[in-house]
Amino acid sequence: MKLAFLGWIAGTLLAATLAGAAPDTGTQASWVAALPAQKISVAAGKPGKVWLRFRVTDGFHINSNQPGSELLIPTTLKLNPPTDVGVGSITYPKGHDFTFTFAAGDKLNVYTGEFAISARVSAARGAMPGRYKVHGELKYQACNDRACYPPRTLPVEFEVTVLKSQIGSGKTRRNPPQSPHIHQ
Repeated sequence: MKLAFLGWIAGTLLAATLAGAAPDTGTQASWVAALPAQKISVAAGKPGKVWLRFRVTDGFHINSNQPGSELLIPTTLKLNPPTDVGVGSITYPKGHDFTFTFAAGDKLNVYTGEFAISARVSAARGAMPGRYKVHGELKYQACNDRACYPPRTLPVEFEVTVLKSQIGSGKTRRNPPQSPHIHQ
């Protein structure tokens, strides 16, 4: 079964490469679109979460981040934040298990329609307030029920607004009134 599946993958990649990236136009097709990204605001030293949304073209699917076979290329998101902005853990959604005619008996985990990936975003304690752009790319492999195409990358970007820090703003921090400590 694995040998037949490996043969199918190799054959469809070769066919897609020889035929050009797009099945009908011969041009560079993109089977995934980035939807408008939400704006996120974070205070220096405090984390926040951004959701990046994508849409897969009808009739196609892309391998999930955990496609269920070492022979398939997983979808991955790589982000390159500017100085003073950090990107922490990236969380991928669960895909949908499907069985395809080319891999009968094997369930492959894929994304179809719309899906969202989240990332933890933070600003360094000393970050200057303002807007920062985070750039990156989504790497994916698109397939339909007949063929898989060579992997593609999709540019991704979103804006992070770093808010003015309350720490070090000249205000003296006092203990709350219910505290047993002496207040002056």
